[in-house]
Amino acid sequence: MLSTRSGSIQSNDVQSGSAQGMGARSPRIGAVDWIVRGVAGLLLVATSACAGPGTVPPAAGTGVSPVVTAAPATASAGTDSASLDPDATPSVEVSGIEVAGADVAAAAPRQPALAGKALALLAILPVKGRAPKTGYSRDQFGPAWSDVDHNGCDTRNDVLRRDLTSVALRPGTRDCVVLSGVLADPYTAAAIHFLRGNATSTAVQIDHVVALSDAWQKGAQQLSPARRLAFANDPLNLLAVDGPANQSKSDGDAATWLPPNKSYRCTYVARQISVKSNYGLWVTQAEHDAMARVLSNCPDALAPATRPAAAPAPAPAPRPAPAPAPAPAPAPAPAPAAGVAYANCAAVRAAGAAPIHVGQPGYSRRLDRDGDGVGCE
Repeated sequence: MLSTRSGSIQSNDVQSGSAQGMGARSPRIGAVDWIVRGVAGLLLVATSACAGPGTVPPAAGTGVSPVVTAAPATASAGTDSASLDPDATPSVEVSGIEVAGADVAAAAPRQPALAGKALALLAILPVKGRAPKTGYSRDQFGPAWSDVDHNGCDTRNDVLRRDLTSVALRPGTRDCVVLSGVLADPYTAAAIHFLRGNATSTAVQIDHVVALSDAWQKGAQQLSPARRLAFANDPLNLLAVDGPANQSKSDGDAATWLPPNKSYRCTYVARQISVKSNYGLWVTQAEHDAMARVLSNCPDALAPATRPAAAPAPAPAPRPAPAPAPAPAPAPAPAPAAGVAYANCAAVRAAGAAPIHVGQPGYSRRLDRDGDGVGCE
């Protein structure tokens, strides 16, 4: 019978190189016995050395398999338990909730489905402090209101046509220049009548949802000039809004300014998040927290995708007028039969052969008084 105790195996009936039991050992040990026992001892030491931690080698000659004992419950102080157990599933902490690594891996295929939610997109935006504003100028983002989509209209007029209703356009501009219209202002929820003019145009202004100066301090310095030009003219980052509200916002972010129209704040913040994600910009901690507070009231709000500004429909090319059909040629007068002779010009005219030319049947010199080869003129 075998019993395991304190990490060892004991046998009540173990033979060691002889047929005698423990109680019947030979009083004398010969040279052969010393050799046999020495070899057995070496085998026992080798077996013990190869066994892993917690593995107990069998006693020599028992023929039983090793017994594996339980690993210690805790690691020693100051030891990184993860390095001691590389096969263990790591865990991560998200917003104070510990999630097993296996759960994170299982959830990975579902991430694209959540990418459209503003809160999910906010969670992956980098959070950093502001960079210095050194070097910033409007010129860093290219000429104002460029025609980046090459539709023949500048970006300002593209956005006015998109956001205004009852639009009147200047003739001769290929439906490009907006003269007047009505704006349902998202920032103030007011209806604003736009009229183009030196003293009136500022009533409606085009706002960069993510201000250019704010972008410059949060990653746009690293963008290429072409990328900054695209950012400044991206329809997703542009809104026609109330002029005074736009002036009040200045270059503020969500931590310092939100639209007075509270019902629009979720849409506004979601739009900022989408723009910053598209261009690899970051948010400050205060900005992140302000956005999260707004979105807590609309957790399912979606981050909008890029929506191109309305482009004027090209005028259809005029179709060329069909060429007039050629007038049919008059049927030639029937030639008189051979051997026909006319008594006089009256007969020639009656036959429809006048004037009659020399060589034609029926011609004669008496019909051609002036001798010019044409008779009965």
